[in-house]
Amino acid sequence: MITLYGFGKCFNVMDASPFVVKVDLFMRMANIPCQVKYGAKYLKVSPKGKLPFIDDGGKVVADSEAILSYLTEQYQVTLDAELTPEQKAQAYLITKSLDESLYWCLVYSRWILDESWPLTKDAFFGTLPAPLCWFLPNIIRKTVKKNLYGQGVGRHSAEEILAIADKSLQSLSTLLAEKNFFFGEQHTSFDAVVYSHLCEFISVRFDNGFENVFTKQAKTYQNLVQFCQRIEDKFYQEK
Repeated sequence: MITLYGFGKCFNVMDASPFVVKVDLFMRMANIPCQVKYGAKYLKVSPKGKLPFIDDGGKVVADSEAILSYLTEQYQVTLDAELTPEQKAQAYLITKSLDESLYWCLVYSRWILDESWPLTKDAFFGTLPAPLCWFLPNIIRKTVKKNLYGQGVGRHSAEEILAIADKSLQSLSTLLAEKNFFFGEQHTSFDAVVYSHLCEFISVRFDNGFENVFTKQAKTYQNLVQFCQRIEDKFYQEK
């Protein structure tokens, strides 16, 4: 059986990383059995030093896009068989937009936004023993902030980053329109991609009922909220 390595359930979604969610949902859609092992400790054994990665009987594949390509070929997955070449091209380019833009807005909303940081700190580092819990969270936060600045998103103000995220959300809402899934009435791998990002904004739940401005904005797009619920009803009934 395939083993998927991720960070772990967080904020009411199956993993804190959209890239782990993407792989997990793809395998659920394709009816590929897998077991999931959680923990940041697996970063040390990941071929690329990142999660997710999978181990398929000794064949180790890292990076979510590479994993999806491997699974599609190895297990003859036909989720996208009905898509036209044009639709596949659109899906690829939008996927890159979500991975390289909206994802970094998510990172900002959790790690840098002052109103969210205490909850992120507690969720990711709350079980650390002293003295690690006193200094490690802030060290990692500074590293994340540096990465955001280097990537480019971190050079903008909070208002500008929210506007960048909203542009992606608005575009996804327009593309989905009244359809059940992005390319019609049948789900494809692209729906796994989109859900993996949207759920980190829309489906998150905090014990105290807190919602940051990014989540509040995402939830104004009712068709995206309904899309997430549709995916969860179909593939995550254990939630």
